[in-house]
Amino acid sequence: MVEDGTGTWPLRDSERVIAGNAALLGRTHQLVAMTRVRNEALILPDTLDYLSSHVDAIIAYDDASTDETVDMLRAHPKVALIVANQAWERDVDARKRAEGRHRGLLLEMARAQVPHDWMFCFDPDERETGDVRRHLYGLDAECDALRVRLFDAYLTPEDQAPYTSDQELLGFRKYYGPEQRDILMFWRNREGIGFAQGDGRTPRGMTAVKTDLYCQHYGKSLSVAHWEETCDYYVQHFPYETYGAKWEARKGKAVHIESDFGNPLHEWGEALFAQAVAMPSQK
Repeated sequence: MVEDGTGTWPLRDSERVIAGNAALLGRTHQLVAMTRVRNEALILPDTLDYLSSHVDAIIAYDDASTDETVDMLRAHPKVALIVANQAWERDVDARKRAEGRHRGLLLEMARAQVPHDWMFCFDPDERETGDVRRHLYGLDAECDALRVRLFDAYLTPEDQAPYTSDQELLGFRKYYGPEQRDILMFWRNREGIGFAQGDGRTPRGMTAVKTDLYCQHYGKSLSVAHWEETCDYYVQHFPYETYGAKWEARKGKAVHIESDFGNPLHEWGEALFAQAVAMPSQK
């Protein structure tokens, strides 16, 4: 039975489905990935190549990109389907509510056209560091979802050269904040798991969730210019009280000697994990 509140979402007039690699459709896959993107042309080539080593197929929701994101998605052999939205939602509250619908739509399409055992819900600026497929298939059958421990990478005085699209993002930065967010990224394709209006990146309906693996998050560390763009994005497009004010105060402070929360930075590895500070799970 499907969890209360979840449901089906028809395509809107502003949305169209773009076929990717048709050979991926109608076959059962072990691991499929889904994502929402907007103007990710800088990191998308590496993101898609990185994912290709882990997943069998990718489906994506493009939220009115104005760069080459859609063309890049369409051209990659691991991308099966794209939902391309051509009308950017300017109302902050409406756009936030739409996150659940976007992911719910992708999940419905995946179940119908790209059948799978596991779903991987990712953001383009994230890099998991372990053997994802091997880990998932080593889980007990009772476990139906997996949270991943996420840490932010930072620009520092000695490591602030901007990311360029010909580089690998995994391991790109040297230092990370100890703040750990446990993000639900993987779930089995089981009846009852689904998205409802207003959900973020986490579906509902799981009964047994485990936390394991590690993830590097690069949203704060691609370049000084990208940091300033990120600050402006949150100020302009998110609720000011909960997001905008915090990011407005961060303008001009891209390069760090400590984390945004005042904690020492660490190189990636056991020393970082040993100093982990638990944070709310929303990224």
